[in-house]
Parts: sequence; structure tokens; C-alpha cells
Amino acid sequence: MGRPHRVLAAGLVPALLLLAAPLQAATPPCRAAMATRAIAETPSTPAATAAAAPATGEDYRQLLRPTGFGWPRLDHWCVWVEPAATGGAGQRWDALWLGAVERALGQWQQDLAITRVEDPAAAQVRILRRRPPLLREPNGRTRASHGRAQLALVAVDRGAGWILEPQVLVQISPGQRPEATEANALHELGHAFGLWGHSDDPADAMAAVPGARPVLELSGRDRATLRWLYQQPTNFGQPLPAAPASR
Repeated sequence: MGRPHRVLAAGLVPALLLLAAPLQAATPPCRAAMATRAIAETPSTPAATAAAAPATGEDYRQLLRPTGFGWPRLDHWCVWVEPAATGGAGQRWDALWLGAVERALGQWQQDLAITRVEDPAAAQVRILRRRPPLLREPNGRTRASHGRAQLALVAVDRGAGWILEPQVLVQISPGQRPEATEANALHELGHAFGLWGHSDDPADAMAAVPGARPVLELSGRDRATLRWLYQQPTNFGQPLPAAPASR
């Protein structure tokens, strides 16, 4: 599993414009993007994060980190999964990978509004059957992983003006045992849906260090943390007053 995770951002949108945006009717979910622009993240302050997420033993909210625009969550997610091959030598292995990813996605669908889409342009979360590239640590060393989620902050026009969205690229390695693929997908999808942090308990799907056996179901702490997160205010999914500046 890929840890730690880093927000990817580029370009510029003044934060004050975002906060001043008037509330409007939400854009219908899962419409293909007409245009997308990267925006810059403003840093969140540790004090504000701590105040928003006091420690509790029932969940691990205090280990999560928001973006500068708030918690990267949406009321409704559109997800695209790379389809399996329909023929050839790789068909069986692709089908095993896809089945494992779909089982993991089903766990999150018990708590979140998620729609599967056939067009990647309509998705905020894209899941690829691909081994992530080596991750370079701050000390200069490289580390391999079987799963990784990468977050970008973007302004998207889906036909009703510009809105702020989190967009996440999830890469899950092929060729693993189905249980390992499923556990990796369960973990990385947790990041994709807003849990940008790690649990300190190996029994949780979002554990920083996995236990001896793959975790294939969300724990009570996972679900409690998710419920807390989705009760927090956020600027994501809200309209922007104007198109952001090009990069």
C-alpha cells in the first residue's frame, strides 16, 4: 500500500474567491467534464486541523489532514474502473483484478453515494490496473508499493459553471493474490474518498502498517471516521465565481 500520500497541485485560484462563491444548485453528478484546470492548494494550519479533529478512541479523525480548501470529500462520487480485457492471455488475470477491486468498492458503497461510470471524463476517481512507480522518500531512498492514491485539486466545468473538485488517480498492481489486491484497493479507495491519513490500528482498513492478514472489510473505526468526515463542512463540490487562471 502506498504511504505517505501527497497532494498534487498546480496553477492558482485565490482562496478568497472560493469562500465568496454563492451557493447554487449542485451540478448533476457524473457528467463528463467540458474543461478542467488545476488549482493551487493553500496550506492548512496545524492549529485549525487540531481544533477540527480532537482525538477520540472511537475513530482516528485526529490522524487525517485536510487540504487548504477543506476536507476533500463530495456528497456523491463518480468512479471509473479500468475494464478487464475481453480476450487474450491476460483476460483471466484482469478479471481477477477487477473482481477484487469491485468487492473493495462495494465496501465503501455501503456508506457513500458512488456511481460507476464508463467515461473517465465523468469521474472524480479513476482506478487503473497498474503498478505505481517507485516513490522517492524525503531521505532520497525509493520505495515500491502495490497501491497508491494521488490527489489533485481541480476546477471542473461539467456544463453548469466551474466547481471545485478533488480528483484522485488510484493505481492498483495486477498480478497479486486476489485477497492482496482487494485489501490494497480497500485502503487506497479510503484515501480517494477523503481519508487522507492513516489509522494506528492494523485491524483497520486504513492502517499505516498492515497486519499479517489482509483486511477485506471496513472496521467500526473506519466507518466511524468516515461518518465524522462527512459531517464536516467543505468547499469541495461548491461553485467557483469565475474560471481560474491558466497554469
